[in-house]
Amino acid sequence: MNYRHGYHAGNFADVLKHVALCELLRLLTAKDKRLFVLDTHAGAGGYDLGGDLARRTGEAEVGIHRLAAAPRAGMPAAVARYLAAVAAYDRKFGSAAEGPRRYPGSPRLVRAALRPGDRFVACELHPAEALALKREFAGDRAVEVRQADGYKVLKALMPPVERRGLVLIDPPFEVPDEFERVLRALRQAVRRFATGCYALWYPIKDAAAASFVEALAALEPLRLTLDLGDGEAGKLSACGLAVVNPPWRFDEAMREALPWIAARLGPGVSAAVEGGRAAS
Repeated sequence: MNYRHGYHAGNFADVLKHVALCELLRLLTAKDKRLFVLDTHAGAGGYDLGGDLARRTGEAEVGIHRLAAAPRAGMPAAVARYLAAVAAYDRKFGSAAEGPRRYPGSPRLVRAALRPGDRFVACELHPAEALALKREFAGDRAVEVRQADGYKVLKALMPPVERRGLVLIDPPFEVPDEFERVLRALRQAVRRFATGCYALWYPIKDAAAASFVEALAALEPLRLTLDLGDGEAGKLSACGLAVVNPPWRFDEAMREALPWIAARLGPGVSAAVEGGRAAS
């Protein structure tokens, strides 16, 4: 368990995941009913893009920094809302740097979207990351932070008492059987809570991702992908987000946003929105 997301904060994978997350939260909180949100692999909560970890990789330069520098004319609404959320978090730290200096992880984006009465559980197993997450939300009663295995918490909390929920599953994919673990946990959760919305991030590096997508087919997810197109050995250059039971009009927002994002991230970058089913 060595993964530290600080190395990758604000990269192209975060852009895909967090644009989608912000839109899911917006649509799911539009109804005047309580919502339960679970983040199974929450990370540290927030990240310093000028810090040592982020500067070692420079991945944010080909991610959030390029989007933040893009002209606002013609920008899809979902992207504009995501950038506004990033800027709002960055302003909390009084950053005067060009482009975001502080980047919100998924827990911070969820917290910003919560309404009174909504419930949020954020899980992180890595000791240092879990401690940072607890400090990030110290004194905030709207967020329950657990240093725990997110898969076990997912099993324990489904179905939620609210009967409406969003589950973000974003593992580090450090272990060889992570795809199998994810698939098993997701299938079990859907059996217990069939109407929940599930968003699952996954890397696309080899045939394992294709097999995983094939195995997911029975759940009819909407699949979002972003590919940098460089294919450098040993480097993550493509990823996907599978969304089971997306809310109405989410697919429309992603079909508008992702091609625009790909064009701004650089030449050779491509995006796709595939699959899915009509939401009830």
